[in-house]
Amino acid sequence: MNISVVIPTFNRLPILQQCLIALENQTLEEKVLDYEIIVVDDGSTDETTSWVKNNAKLLPHVVLYEQEHGGAARGRNLGVMKSKYEVIIFIDSDLVVLNDFILSHAKKLQIYWQKHNKKCFTYGSVINTSNFKNPESESFKLTDFSFAYFATGNVAISKELLINIGLFDSSFGLYGWEDLELGERLKKIGTKLIKCPEAVGFHWHPPFICQQIDSLVTQEIERAKMALVFYKKHSNFRVRCMIQFTPIHSLFWEVICFGGLLSIKRLIPLLEFLIKNGRNRLALEIIRIPLNYIYIKELKKLTKK
Repeated sequence: MNISVVIPTFNRLPILQQCLIALENQTLEEKVLDYEIIVVDDGSTDETTSWVKNNAKLLPHVVLYEQEHGGAARGRNLGVMKSKYEVIIFIDSDLVVLNDFILSHAKKLQIYWQKHNKKCFTYGSVINTSNFKNPESESFKLTDFSFAYFATGNVAISKELLINIGLFDSSFGLYGWEDLELGERLKKIGTKLIKCPEAVGFHWHPPFICQQIDSLVTQEIERAKMALVFYKKHSNFRVRCMIQFTPIHSLFWEVICFGGLLSIKRLIPLLEFLIKNGRNRLALEIIRIPLNYIYIKELKKLTKK
């Protein structure tokens, strides 16, 4: 079995460096004959492209492609079409993996391909961390658990199956939902999800600070816009629940946020106190509440247009 790891990236050079070095240090057995690492630079304005090119000897498995900034969906599609092997592993460029990562996906896929005729994919573990120097030291937390069926942070799937299903929809040009939309199409044809917890990736993100709030709000507005694209393609109850587009979801968040009284502005003093005392993770979990309320309100506004 040969593997193509596809990684779209945009202005994440410091953690991308760790990501690629970890992928270059994989332990292989006879189950994995060869692998390549396809990096698609989505119009980065940092030194991503030059660093990859200048470190070719350090990165013998890496193949670099460049595109104008157009989103992760376009980047992953380009990576798949340029790939030369039969298995695609998708990860994000801020994921640092263990040295048996590729082998773990390959072993599990080989077992289940015989049962499901390649109509399956393996879903690895993603552990969130803010530890940049040593992300692998983070342990699994309750907040790391995901109910997603198909998410591109850590999955392995047949290239043939991806092409047959139509790849990612490039109309998802903003933040969110393009992988879950592809997952909806995979689910409709009966594709089997295979848990692969031994394929571990550590998802790094910087410790939360209040200066990130504006970008997080923008992200929620983009997520609402892409949620509507998702729903227009798949107007079923499951997708309505996924994007929180039901009266129950609307009522729930109105109650939780007291009709908007629990706002970001009112939470700033608490957030600053928590951050000052090293509770950045707790501060982030708290700010997610009014952020999701912003998402819900934006989604409702968009559907009235």
